[in-house]
Amino acid sequence: MAREHLSNDDFFTQLVTLIETTHQKGHGSVYLTQKRLTYGTSDPSPPTAKVPDDPLWDLHPPNPLPLIVRATDGKSHKLAKEEGADATGGIGRTKNGEKVKLSTVVQPESIEAFFTRYAEVCKVGMRGLRRRDRSKRKKKEKGKKKGLAEGAKP
Repeated sequence: MAREHLSNDDFFTQLVTLIETTHQKGHGSVYLTQKRLTYGTSDPSPPTAKVPDDPLWDLHPPNPLPLIVRATDGKSHKLAKEEGADATGGIGRTKNGEKVKLSTVVQPESIEAFFTRYAEVCKVGMRGLRRRDRSKRKKKEKGKKKGLAEGAKP
C-alpha cells in the first residue's frame, strides 16, 4: 500500500492530464485533498507539551511541518456486468484497479510557490466546467409554492 510520493513538478503534470481526461470524458470528478504531514518526516521534532488552557495546543509545532497534497479521480468501485448485480452496488460491486491516485509532499519553504502554481492549475481546470441545469428544480419549487398558497386560502 505504501506508494512513493511524486515530485511537485511531476504531480502538476499528472494533475493536468487527470483534469484533461476528466473533461474529455464529459463527466467525472477530481478530488483534491491536503493535510499536514505529522509523521514520516526526516526531522523528528520534539513533542510539544500539552497546554491545559489551549484546546488546540498541537496546532503550534516548534518547526513548520510539510503538507501532503493528494489528487484522485474518485473511482474506487465499479459495478460488475454480472447477473445478480444490482444498481445500488450491493452484490456486483468490485474494486477498481484503474483508480488514479497522485500525491506529493510539499516542504514548508516551498509552500508559497507550490500553492501559486496549484491555484493556476485549478483555475485552468475549472474553465471547462458547465453550469448546472437547475430549471427542473425551480419548476418543482414553484409548483410547491402554488400548491401551498392555494391550500392555505379558504
